[in-house]
Amino acid sequence: MYKFLNFMSSKKSWPVYFLLLVGISFFAFTGINFSRNKIPHTVLINGMELPDSENLTSAIVPNQYEKIIRNVMLVLEEIHYSPKTVDDEFSKQIFSKYLSELDENKNIFLQSDIESLRSSFENKIDDELKLKIKSEFFGTAGELFKKRLKEIAPYITEILSKPFDFTSNESIVMDPKKIDYAKDEATRKEYWRKRLKFMTLDRYNDLLTQNETAKVKKSNSELEKEAREKVLKIATRTYDGMTKRTTTDDFFKIFMNSVTQTYDPHTDYLPPIDQRSFNEDMSASYFGIGAQLKEEDGNIKIGPLTAGSPAQKSGELTVGDILLAVAQGDQEPVDITGFATQECVKIIRGKENTEVRLTVKKADGTKKVVKLIRKKLSLEGTLAKSTVVEKDGQKIGIIHLPEFYADFNDPKGSRCAEDVAKEIEKLKAENISGIIMDLRNNGGGSLYDVVQMVGFFIEDGPVVQVKDKRGEISTQKDKDKRVLWDGPLAVMVNEFSASASEIFAAAIQDYNRGVIIGSTSTYGKGTVQRQIPLNFENNKLLDNDQYGSLKVTLQKFYRVNGGSTQLKGVTSDIQLPDVYEYLKFREKDNESALNWDEIAKANYRGFDDLNILELKKKSMERVYNNPSFKIIKANTEKLSKDMDKEYSLNLNKYKEEQKEVKNLNKQMDEILKLRDSLPTQFLKADENKFVNVDKDKMENNKNFLKSVSKDIYINESVKIVLDMIKNKSIAMQK
Repeated sequence: MYKFLNFMSSKKSWPVYFLLLVGISFFAFTGINFSRNKIPHTVLINGMELPDSENLTSAIVPNQYEKIIRNVMLVLEEIHYSPKTVDDEFSKQIFSKYLSELDENKNIFLQSDIESLRSSFENKIDDELKLKIKSEFFGTAGELFKKRLKEIAPYITEILSKPFDFTSNESIVMDPKKIDYAKDEATRKEYWRKRLKFMTLDRYNDLLTQNETAKVKKSNSELEKEAREKVLKIATRTYDGMTKRTTTDDFFKIFMNSVTQTYDPHTDYLPPIDQRSFNEDMSASYFGIGAQLKEEDGNIKIGPLTAGSPAQKSGELTVGDILLAVAQGDQEPVDITGFATQECVKIIRGKENTEVRLTVKKADGTKKVVKLIRKKLSLEGTLAKSTVVEKDGQKIGIIHLPEFYADFNDPKGSRCAEDVAKEIEKLKAENISGIIMDLRNNGGGSLYDVVQMVGFFIEDGPVVQVKDKRGEISTQKDKDKRVLWDGPLAVMVNEFSASASEIFAAAIQDYNRGVIIGSTSTYGKGTVQRQIPLNFENNKLLDNDQYGSLKVTLQKFYRVNGGSTQLKGVTSDIQLPDVYEYLKFREKDNESALNWDEIAKANYRGFDDLNILELKKKSMERVYNNPSFKIIKANTEKLSKDMDKEYSLNLNKYKEEQKEVKNLNKQMDEILKLRDSLPTQFLKADENKFVNVDKDKMENNKNFLKSVSKDIYINESVKIVLDMIKNKSIAMQK
């Protein structure tokens, strides 16, 4: 159980409940002294006493919601790493967060609604959470939201019944942070007109493009009408979906997560019905594409991609892509605007070896149809694998590790530390001169295996420090003096390298054992979560699951140098221009993220100077003179500036903008691949491994070699390791 909890606590979290609770059935009240026969006087959670719930006085008789509020606040107060002071200031934060979650685009409520709710509740929510007064805010605001929502339906029908003029020089601001709630109904209706016009313009432009090559041409007026009909269908479905998700239970769930996520982004409330649905989904056998989905900013977006899955192997999907439509093979695409995340998952899943087509909108605004064949998802694609690149008379080993995996249910199951150890031995048999650990897109995993793996490159010593809310610090150490590789070492990371990946990179950096190469910083998730069921009352564990559960942050990770990996992540020693640098999805981009801090440095002894400054200088010269990196840097800066721009509602201007981003996207696709491939090969020890294997496995490994050979980032990393080899040779001659 301890190893399993280590594994789960270090796994990267994403903001969708059904992606957060893998292995939910294994979680228990570890350390909670509950007894069904003998009721204790106190409740222990991770060794901490919770006050007897009977001592929580309330001026009212608690109903079901208020019992959940009581237990959630109890757990947050006693267990959360950084508990909040529940006062008027906290109340104001919940007030704003809940309303923004209800009406994230600020196009339902009126300004007068906000002011009315503010005067009644803004300073009272803390008292509701303490059960001093009746809990009314979430329900009152919810009912007002339902009332305003009903007023929107006539807008949609009326606005889309008439043709739009796409020659006028109008524009629309889509970022809710830059707009206010409508001051009156006329202002709100005007905003809806522009929003629906923009949606229609987008589809009208697509239809115009399709019409150019169509056998039977349609007039522009016919195409404009068709575009409006498409938007009407989407808007109606979106509206219907919103009205279905406006029960009191829905409002309560949103309210409770507004509370929990004010503590930090990874603390979540999961109501019973969602927990049961999750368990059913997890136990079902299905075939898919290996792309997780998350709901964000009113869109369904592509989340982490499972290593070796159809989605990952296609190379066409990226975390953050907006999912627009799903088609079964060559059938008519279903526009998923307004769909709930669970509904999208259901239509993407299907029979093995059948085709599904995803229409996605890339970060630069271009649209792309990605054709994928559903497969049974397996562990194969996540396993460590390696290859050798031969350059300038030296052999460099590349070890690719998609995640820090571990099978805790099977003693003989796969463990990433054991597998990486085997890869190192195989590479040494190839007479390599250096090793590159590729941890890009590695979202984390087993903390136990991280510690073991760092130990392959150092003699022994502390690897990571863990601190709880009481200030108690424990240190995970490598105690095995065996060193598998003492030669030049580089670690590749990017913005998607998180949690366990950051612990590995931080330890290697702090020991000065190797050079960290990649984006400006890694993701920055340095917190540990556990899931706590909420079905307790008066020190008694209830048989039923009527209260749901709480995934709560209770510890933080710290490097051996004392600094936290939280928020800041790991800063690369050598930074390379990155296509995702402008996207704001790291931990530091979430306003409720826990802060960075530091504790005392652990007792460890680092290695001799790697001469990072010289390595960095040489790399910067190469990057500066590399046309591909120049273009990436320039385009990334441009995309960053365009992120929050106003959108034109003029057809000609819109076409120009679309043409520009399409050309930019095409250019980026081309420059990310090397013109002259790096020479890669299967390891000699693996030659027999690929005899008589199934077609998919062989294709997997061929694709791996191909991806390495064409990767401009691996190419530069190889050159950096070659510089390290030269420096070592020079030092030995002195």
